[in-house]
Amino acid sequence: MITLIAAIFLTYLLGAVPVSYIIAKRSKGIDIRERGSGNVGATNVMRTAGKVPGILALFLDILKGVIAVTLVARIFSSGITIDYQLYQILLGISVISGHVWTVFMGFKGGKGVATTAGVLVVLAPKILLIALSVWIITILISKYVSLGSILASMSIPITAALMGRSLHFVIFSITLCIICTYRHKANIVRLINGEESRIGRRVNT
Repeated sequence: MITLIAAIFLTYLLGAVPVSYIIAKRSKGIDIRERGSGNVGATNVMRTAGKVPGILALFLDILKGVIAVTLVARIFSSGITIDYQLYQILLGISVISGHVWTVFMGFKGGKGVATTAGVLVVLAPKILLIALSVWIITILISKYVSLGSILASMSIPITAALMGRSLHFVIFSITLCIICTYRHKANIVRLINGEESRIGRRVNT
């Protein structure tokens, strides 16, 4: 139990590292919380700081998810007595929670989409591929990244259930969908009001 708690704590801290804030601050000298959507995430970095910083932030956020369910999981695996997939799922939830509710930014982090992708690329690459397809198609049609993220997250539990994944994973998928939708609540309001920013629009103020 102590080993599991230590692994969860470490993955939370890993997820909590605000890479988007750091990259925007170092590359452009801006506080990303005061620019664009105010979200501490790769999409807002891309809008306010440019494509290169945005892509770097995206890569590092994805990497956090990958590291949590591979490297960290293996380091602490010798003391784990529960099902290994359940163990990875718990670490996945932990690293995503760290990104979304980071202790380093007053528990106000990003939306967790990229870090979720990092977790899924290891645990469920086929499901991720379907979700990514939903995300891309939605963005191509609507030009809204937020709408693409919401619909992609909704596709995950549906696909998991249709593919006959374990109950643990289906519950995990539903949790991911809830977190993603909740973190996009402001975007949902802006979408309804026709005020949401479309992809390709760079914000300088």
